[in-house]
Amino acid sequence: MRESWRWFGPNDPVTIADIRQTGATDIVSALHHVPIGEIWQIDDIRKHQQLIESDNKQYSPLNWSVVESIPVHEDIKLGRDGCQIYIDNWIRSMENLASCGIKTICYNFMPVIDWTRTDLSYQLDTGAYALRFDQRKFAAFDLFILQRTGAEADYTDTEICDAQDTYNQMSAKECDQLTRNIISGLPGKMTDSYNLEDFRQALAQYQHIGESELRANLNNFLDHILPIAEALDVKLAIHPDDPPRDMFGLPRIICTAADLDKLFIQQPSPANGITLCVGTYGSRPDNDLPAMARRFRSRIHFAHLRGVRRDPDEQRSFYEANHLDSDIDMVSVISELLSEEHKRAQADETARTEIFIRPDHGHQMMDDIGKTVNPGYSGIGRLKGLAEIRGVIKALSALNKSTSQ
Repeated sequence: MRESWRWFGPNDPVTIADIRQTGATDIVSALHHVPIGEIWQIDDIRKHQQLIESDNKQYSPLNWSVVESIPVHEDIKLGRDGCQIYIDNWIRSMENLASCGIKTICYNFMPVIDWTRTDLSYQLDTGAYALRFDQRKFAAFDLFILQRTGAEADYTDTEICDAQDTYNQMSAKECDQLTRNIISGLPGKMTDSYNLEDFRQALAQYQHIGESELRANLNNFLDHILPIAEALDVKLAIHPDDPPRDMFGLPRIICTAADLDKLFIQQPSPANGITLCVGTYGSRPDNDLPAMARRFRSRIHFAHLRGVRRDPDEQRSFYEANHLDSDIDMVSVISELLSEEHKRAQADETARTEIFIRPDHGHQMMDDIGKTVNPGYSGIGRLKGLAEIRGVIKALSALNKSTSQ
């Protein structure tokens, strides 16, 4: 597998020099300064490559191999008249990336919001800090802070009472912090932060967009993108909705194995693949991750190998666990990925067979505590996760080699 590391550019507290010391070989990055819907120009792509690769002759090489993400403009998700210009710009960006040798692109189709957490510094019993999604806090925000029109219909009477109790126990400062956590621009979102009224207006745009409409808009987007991706040998890797369920009255359409079946029936192109975000899919108890890795193995172009622990009393609540100590059988997932790589190599020894993987959402721990970090993307916690994953890969690879002899 190709060990990769997400880098948010020159302002990332974790530098390229830091990343090189982890032993990772590939960088996952994006042009965060380019507004959504505009073309990623070749000169900008090459400048970003140069930042990453400038010391490759002197030190262990790092290469920008995966894009995460080219944002999909909201007009495309809404299926608005005139969205074709944004589709065309997305294609131009993809073409420009391919001309620079970058041919794996992670993207998502989440309306309005990207990954959502209620707590960005949830203290674990180890003393380290993790990201957390608390369903009661989320409901309290939706019902009593945001006061979204029609929100009551999405909750049971018991859930509304629990949310009211949660809200009543929160101070004004805690309410402000919860608001910032949910609607602020987070890494990967690449938009400016909303205020509450902006957020309400953004949500209101989707009042007539349900699952079928959003899925149709995704298919329209892919109808235009995939033939060109195939011609360029670009692999597209859609990221699941995080958390993988409807939120704020918004439809979410990449949440389960059934959703992926629908995607691939409609869009069978070999360029149409997935980012197997183990933690995201694993935050739903009905998603069996080893089974999904096996079932969709040929479609996996990129993998985020992180785990979560769900609250036993409220399965929609979870926190980011250690990479190998979660509700997910990570060893079995990695075994499936290694098996797929072996299958690809046997089918075509000249083809690109390795799957890009990266640690994700590491704990803020040790010397990183108290430092300014991108939430979920501190250095030491991700290094710990990468080391754990690397150990599993090495052990399974050695076992597979010995049994095949």
